[in-house]
Order: sequence, then C-alpha cells, then structure tokens
Amino acid sequence: MTYIITSLCLRDGSCVGVCPVECIVPGKPKDERPWFYIDPDTCIDCGACVPECPYEAIFPEDEVPANYEAKGGERQSMPIGTPGFEQSFLAHNEAGIEVNIPATRELEPGQSVDLTKDIPANYDFYTKGAGYWKGWEKGVTVDDPESVAEE
Repeated sequence: MTYIITSLCLRDGSCVGVCPVECIVPGKPKDERPWFYIDPDTCIDCGACVPECPYEAIFPEDEVPANYEAKGGERQSMPIGTPGFEQSFLAHNEAGIEVNIPATRELEPGQSVDLTKDIPANYDFYTKGAGYWKGWEKGVTVDDPESVAEE
C-alpha cells in the first residue's frame, strides 16, 4: 500500500523533507502535472508526509475518499485545460518561494469530490511521466520545475 497525493495538492513541498526514503517528487511539466507525486515502489507507508501537508491532500491509497466533502475554501488543481479549472492560485511554498498554479477551482462547503480519480495520475507519473527527473530535488523549492537545469 502506498500513499497518494491528490488534486488537493498545491505544491507546498513540506511533505518532501520528512520522507525518509525521498520518494516524493514535484510534477513536471507543472502545467500538465500540477501536484507532487509519491513513488509507489519506494514508499514505505510510514505516513510521515500526511501531517506535514497544509492542504490535507495525502491519503493512504485505500483511504482516498470517493466522496470527499469539502469544508469550503479548499482548492483543487488539475492540468491546464481541464474544464472547470480556470482559476489561478498564488501562494508561497514551504521554502517561501511564490508558486502559481494556473488551473484550480475553489470548493464550496459540502461540495462532494471523488478523489479516487487522482490515484491513476500518481502511478502514471512514474510509468509514463517524468518520474525521478534530473534535478528534482531542486525542483521542490521552485515554482517552475522546467527552470531547473538538468545535470
């Protein structure tokens, strides 16, 4: 069983520093993969990342809610071009760097969201996406992972 970072992720990065096996990587390119992702083959299921996430976006895979009930004010992010995700979100990550997520929406109190749809994206990042891209460690603290020079 692995942990899953869902679309409630707004790229804070605080989860990365507490992971004892360094298996949490920022999505790249950000416009297509706006979250951080947990490598399911490396995750040791310790759960250290869960309390560090200020957006409460991380769940054990078997506990990702199919009917997440929003408290109101949460943001959900998706790849650019996803219908209904037209709001930009600007915040500062754990390193104090300004982060702009271009495709989000604000959830209303009581709004139900199926976060289980986010599970395949986590696996796909490591099988079809960038996975452990060169320079990913530096990519945790920047707004745009594309700006990190690959070594």
